[in-house]
Amino acid sequence: MAAVEESELATRGLSCGGSVSCARTLLRPLMKKRTFKRNFGNKCENQTYLCYEVEVQEDDAWVPVEGLQGIRRKLITGTHREHCQEESVLLDGNNRQERYLHADLCFLDGNNDRKRYPRAELCFLALFRTWDLDEGKQYRLTWYSSWSPYPDCVPKLVEFLGDNSNVSLRIFAAGIHSRFSGYEHELRNLVDAGAQLAIMTQDELQHCWDTFVGNRGQPFEPWPNLEEHIQTKSQELESILGNQEN
Repeated sequence: MAAVEESELATRGLSCGGSVSCARTLLRPLMKKRTFKRNFGNKCENQTYLCYEVEVQEDDAWVPVEGLQGIRRKLITGTHREHCQEESVLLDGNNRQERYLHADLCFLDGNNDRKRYPRAELCFLALFRTWDLDEGKQYRLTWYSSWSPYPDCVPKLVEFLGDNSNVSLRIFAAGIHSRFSGYEHELRNLVDAGAQLAIMTQDELQHCWDTFVGNRGQPFEPWPNLEEHIQTKSQELESILGNQEN
């Protein structure tokens, strides 16, 4: 199975002093247009793209936390081949490119040890543990994912929500991952633990296009039968969540 191509990610950033460390901080990966359409159009069952945002509650409003937006990606293969790849990035507008490893895509470095997290959802949880969030404030995590969570990830997500009472989780999924047994039960467990789960509408897809895709100013164009797909999958999810086991 072919690896995810390096060209499938672009970068967005701010001009700074031109150092690689600054680029790591300010530049974040963006999906190529074709990558977004293929994955969020549910053409690739063997990989998950997870776009995330973090908001903090200020009075009665949810305010985005600066710098806490990004993409987690993992290609699932039988050989467990890793797909973190070096990306060429333009620094400081000087036509000078530096190459560095996008560690946030599927690795997390810590204590001089590179750890592998085989699911995009677990990649995110690993990243979350590196953030210094105020335990006295309420945070809302929003995921825009090409697929609903894998069943074997749900217990970790349930544990995460139980351990972080000041954090809520919303998941908007483009499709329902039904290839593994027990997925219905685990999705119900996730919602019972307090997570919100819904199928992405055109509004969420538009937001992802504007926020996480290197769209070069091009408008989002819904693909054929998108609205029918949204309605079908929404009804399927509603049936799954409403079908409580005795």
